Amino acid sequence: MARTLTVSAQQPGAFPSITDALEVAQDGAVISIEPGVYAEALRMSGRRLTLAAREPGTVTVDATGHGAPGISCTGGEVTLSGLVVSAGDYPAVHAARCELRIDGCELRAGYAAGANVTDGSRLQATGLRVTKGQYGIVVDDSGGTLDQCEVRGVSDDGIIVRLGADPTIRNSTVADCGYRGVYVYQAARPVIERCDISGTGDAGVSVASQSAPTIAESWIHDTRGVGIAFGRGCTGLVDGCRIEQTAAPAIRIDEGAAPVVREPAEPAGAAPVAGAKAGDGAVRQDTEKMDALLAELDSMIGLPGVKAEVRSLIDELQVNEWRRDAGLAVGSASHHLIFTGAPGTGKTTVARIYGQLLKALGVLPNGQFREVARRDLVGQYIGHTAEKTTSVFEEALGGVLFIDEAYTLSRAGGANADFGQEAIDTLVKLMEDHRDRVAVIVAGYTHEMSDFLDANSGLASRFAKTLEFENYSPEQLVMIVSRIAGNDDYLLADGLDDGLLEWFGQIDRDRNFGNAREARKLLEGMRKAQSGRLRALGRRPTRDDLRTLTLEDLLAATG
Repeated sequence: MARTLTVSAQQPGAFPSITDALEVAQDGAVISIEPGVYAEALRMSGRRLTLAAREPGTVTVDATGHGAPGISCTGGEVTLSGLVVSAGDYPAVHAARCELRIDGCELRAGYAAGANVTDGSRLQATGLRVTKGQYGIVVDDSGGTLDQCEVRGVSDDGIIVRLGADPTIRNSTVADCGYRGVYVYQAARPVIERCDISGTGDAGVSVASQSAPTIAESWIHDTRGVGIAFGRGCTGLVDGCRIEQTAAPAIRIDEGAAPVVREPAEPAGAAPVAGAKAGDGAVRQDTEKMDALLAELDSMIGLPGVKAEVRSLIDELQVNEWRRDAGLAVGSASHHLIFTGAPGTGKTTVARIYGQLLKALGVLPNGQFREVARRDLVGQYIGHTAEKTTSVFEEALGGVLFIDEAYTLSRAGGANADFGQEAIDTLVKLMEDHRDRVAVIVAGYTHEMSDFLDANSGLASRFAKTLEFENYSPEQLVMIVSRIAGNDDYLLADGLDDGLLEWFGQIDRDRNFGNAREARKLLEGMRKAQSGRLRALGRRPTRDDLRTLTLEDLLAATG
């Protein structure tokens, strides 16, 4: 598990500067930075680290007086999250030969670029904003993806793509730049899609020096120069772009240039869905994937109440996305849930499907599933628990954090229970700070989960809903055995269904009853019994013998 190092000028035991934390951080570490201004220029070479603001937007790395980039990365893998980075006449962020991820950061520079990515780097930027600089973002002999980024008010070009660079720039806004919005040259091949480019001092997009961009479904408007300019020797594709209120012609193609231009299907009407807001609404939704996931949920045995609740949640989220896309008000919604019920009732499976549904809706970016228990969150000494919990939480951002047997974190949990309380208190704050970026699902026995919610006064309010998972009926357990057996290429002999129904109808359903786990355990016992029976035949069993489980196997397995 990645170690988390805390940086704070006031907090006892924390590192007073980011540089101090960098000196001792091991690969994979997360450096969590408390709010404040840190007058430092950070350099990393060959490092694999994450630098994250404890509260996005409250941490400023100010290298203005240091004669160097604010953050410089050479080689390695670096993630920057929620930071404000300022520099003087150097880039705010510079990366060479580096895997760089920037999430929700703001960059400011003087006579330099906000971000300069060079020498074969890969940039993955989401929610990046450049608000000051000579240039916004320069991508030089590099690639990657810029999604929902903004460049505003720089004195020269907004985005420069050159030297064969091939980034994808989507759902982004470039506005009020002193020269060109996007400048593509020296054999660059970017993909520019659903971008909003406006208010430039010259062309919205300028293509030169043998370059071949793809510019799709973008809105280029209110520019002093032409909308798009292709220089001699350039090719590429302009597909479905809306170009208006620019100098004439809207698209200028010099002699010797040969781009393909396809007109938009609807050239007039309301503003197209483009720019940093283009990631919202239906553009991001995968309805085919949603239908497949809901079908998978429906195919689960039993759980009618749970299925109805999940569908209700998804319906509400879907309508919210439609309202947002229509420009209507949408209240903030929590994606956090409580799953109560006995073990083996499908809680983990439903949690995975829920995460993927949120991804298909466009509510969460990746839908990844991270399952943890008490041991993953609780440390061994004061302060350690907060670090572990924060690290686990940050790893789950963008997806689902599933905490099984969450009630073991409460003070009633036994030894070291106070450290469990520290985990709960840390989770409460993180769930509120990042409610739009993660879904936390806590699971456990019904009664104990009530005690867990009482462990912190703000905990219950963080969750949108409680879903109760009921025990499976004997008939449903027989169906589960039959389905698992069929998936493993086994058949149930005549009469075995009745035997299974009788067995599941008479076994004790106490606290330790495992529901589907009992079905799997019984089936495994029947397979072992079948193996002994077939070995005793005195002949090689037929294919049907190998596939068939009998009442005799059930009797042997149940003893």
